[in-house]
Amino acid sequence: MHPEPETPILMAEGLSFSHPQQSAPPLFDKLSVVLRPGVTWLGGDESSGKTTLLQLLAGALPPNDMRGQLRIKGISLAENRPAYLRQVAWLDPRDAALDAQTARQIFAALPQAHPGCDLDALQAHIAGLSLAPHLDKALYMLSTGTRRKVLLAAVLAARATVTLLDQPFKALDRPSIGYLLEMLAEAARHPGRAWVVADYEAPPGVALAAVIELRA
Repeated sequence: MHPEPETPILMAEGLSFSHPQQSAPPLFDKLSVVLRPGVTWLGGDESSGKTTLLQLLAGALPPNDMRGQLRIKGISLAENRPAYLRQVAWLDPRDAALDAQTARQIFAALPQAHPGCDLDALQAHIAGLSLAPHLDKALYMLSTGTRRKVLLAAVLAARATVTLLDQPFKALDRPSIGYLLEMLAEAARHPGRAWVVADYEAPPGVALAAVIELRA
C-alpha cells in the first residue's frame, strides 16, 4: 500500500495579480499553489515574482489588487482575514515601517500577533544569531545583516502554521547562516507546519517537501 499524501497546509487557487498602475501583463494569472508540511523552495530569476508571491501568500497586499482563494488549514483569507494572518509568519526585510522599532519592541509584539509563539525558543534564536548586543537599538541603526537577523528571530519564534522567508541568507555572517540551516533542517521534519524559502538557490542540506520555480 502506498502512504496517503500529506494534508495540505496552505492552498492557493486561481491567484491572479497585476502591479497597480502598470500596463504589463499580469505577473500571476490563475496560479495555484499547494504547500504541504516541511520546507518548500521558491526559486526563480530576478523579477520572476518571488517576493510578490510571498506577499500574496502572507495576505500582505491590498485585497483589491488580487484575485483567487487562499486558505490555511481551511481558513480563508477572504472570509476570515484576522484568523488567516495569525497563521502566517512574515516580516518584509525592506519594510521601512519597522525602522524606528527596537528588536526588543518587535519581539514584545509577537504574542499578540502569534499567540502560539515560543518565547523560550526566541531566547535561543537571539543567542544563535548573536543579537544580544542589539536588542535596544532601533532597526535603522543596525547593519543590513543584523536587521535581517532580528526579523528572522521574530519569524522563527512565531511558530506559525506557515512561515515565509525571502532570501533569508542575504547579508548574514557564516555562523548565522549555519544556525538558520539548522532551523530549516528541523523545520523540514515538522509534520504540521509549512515553510517557504524564496531564493535563487535551494538551501543546502535541507530536505525539500516541494519546489516552485517561477519564470520572469
